[in-house]
Amino acid sequence: MVDVVSLFSGSGGSDAGVIEAGFDVVMANDRLAYARDVYQANLPETNYIHGNIEKIHDFPSASLLIGCYPCQGFSQGGVRDPSRKINRLYLEFARALKKIQPKAFVVENVSGMMRKNFRHLLKDQVDAFTREGYEVRVGVLNASDFGVAQDRKRIFMVGISQGFGVDFRFPNPSHGDGTGQPKLTIRKAIGHLPEWPEGEFYDHGFHWYYLSRNRRRNWDEQSKTIVANPRHMPLHPNSPELVKHADDDWRFADERRARRFSYREAASLQGLGNLTFPETSHKSLNRCYEVVGNAVPPQLFKAIVESIPDIW
Repeated sequence: MVDVVSLFSGSGGSDAGVIEAGFDVVMANDRLAYARDVYQANLPETNYIHGNIEKIHDFPSASLLIGCYPCQGFSQGGVRDPSRKINRLYLEFARALKKIQPKAFVVENVSGMMRKNFRHLLKDQVDAFTREGYEVRVGVLNASDFGVAQDRKRIFMVGISQGFGVDFRFPNPSHGDGTGQPKLTIRKAIGHLPEWPEGEFYDHGFHWYYLSRNRRRNWDEQSKTIVANPRHMPLHPNSPELVKHADDDWRFADERRARRFSYREAASLQGLGNLTFPETSHKSLNRCYEVVGNAVPPQLFKAIVESIPDIW
C-alpha cells in the first residue's frame, strides 16, 4: 500500500479521497482544532498532528505528499491580497517535499490563482517544486465533472519525480455531456434531508453584500460554490428566487422565508454526505461551516491521484 503524508489536511476531504483510492495516510496536520476533531471522528486510524506546520520538523517517509495550503489571498470569498503571509505557506509544503522526497505530490488550491495579476505567485510555487526535482503540471478541474453536486473550480498542481521520466495527464470528466453519466444535482444530493433543520443553518438575515449577486440555484442544477464563511453560503432552493433590480442589487421575488444551506447540506454538496460532526468544546455553527467549506470533495481528489502513472 502507498503511504501518504497530508499537510493542511482540514477535516479530511482530500484524505478520504486518497484512502478510497487505496492509499494509506500515515500522517495528517492542521492548526484548526475543530478540523482535527472532525477528521479524527471520521478517519480515526490516521496519525493527526494538531498545530502550526512551521513547528513540525520530522515527517514519516511516504511515496505521496498531498496538501491544500490556505488561499485567502486568491479566493473570491476572502481578502484578495496576495502579499499576505498566509499565501507563502507553499514554502512549508516545499520544505516537507525536500525532507520526505516522495515519488509524487498533489496540491489543491483556488482557481483564482490563475488570474493574470496572481500568475507570478503561481509561477513561484511551480518553480519551488521544480527545484526539488519534480516535473510539475498545473490544471483547473470542476468538481461537478466528477460526481459532486456543486460548481467548484479548483487548481491542482501535480508533481512527479523527474527520475521516472513520465508525464502526468489530468483526468477527463466522469460526469456530464459525453460521459454517459449525468451531473449530480442538488436534489439528488440533499433532497432527502429535512426542509428546515433549525439550528444547523446561519439565520441572521441577508446583508447588502450577500444580495449583490444571485446566490440561488434550482433543485435540478448544481449548487454554487460552497464557501467557508456562513454569511456567504448559497441559498437553499426552497428559498424564493432572486431577481436582479440593478447592478449589485438582487431582491427576493416574494416574502416567503429564505435560508442558506445548512452545514450538513453543505457537506453533502461537497461529497461528504456521511461526515460526522463530533460534539466537542470546539464545535460551533461557524466552525462546522468552516471545516466543510475548506474541504476538498473526495471524489475530485480520488480522480486526481488515480490518474498518476503507476510509479509506486
